[in-house]
Amino acid sequence: MTRLDDPATWIRHSRRMCLDCSAACCRLPVEVAAGDLVRMGLMAACELEGDLRPVARRLTKQGVIDHFHCRTGIFTLARMASGDCRFLDPGTRLCTIYQQRPDTCRNHPQVGPRTGHCAFSPKRLAGSTSRPAAPIVKIRHPG
Repeated sequence: MTRLDDPATWIRHSRRMCLDCSAACCRLPVEVAAGDLVRMGLMAACELEGDLRPVARRLTKQGVIDHFHCRTGIFTLARMASGDCRFLDPGTRLCTIYQQRPDTCRNHPQVGPRTGHCAFSPKRLAGSTSRPAAPIVKIRHPG
């Protein structure tokens, strides 16, 4: 069995696994660049040229990001109290911004704590209340 907080337990990824997964990767912290935030509709393209700190303050107040690393310009997206990505539909377990998702998500699992592997977790049976443990690993933005 894979554990989200232990990449050594992750299994080699194949695309068809995603169809039967409960979106385990959507419980990992996600680091994004400002260009991702523009694609996601969370900031304007004209804001890319200026100081990103005011953008970070605004997005933090809105509950969109948890952290901004000023030196690298990388933002960490906020998650819901459950640990899920704020853009994951809790019912369908599908991304609500799939076409606009950040590069980190587009490139997973080619980037992340264990390249080419994922923390596959089969979809829960109806009525199940068990949840995976909260993650402590990060997927780093490529670049």
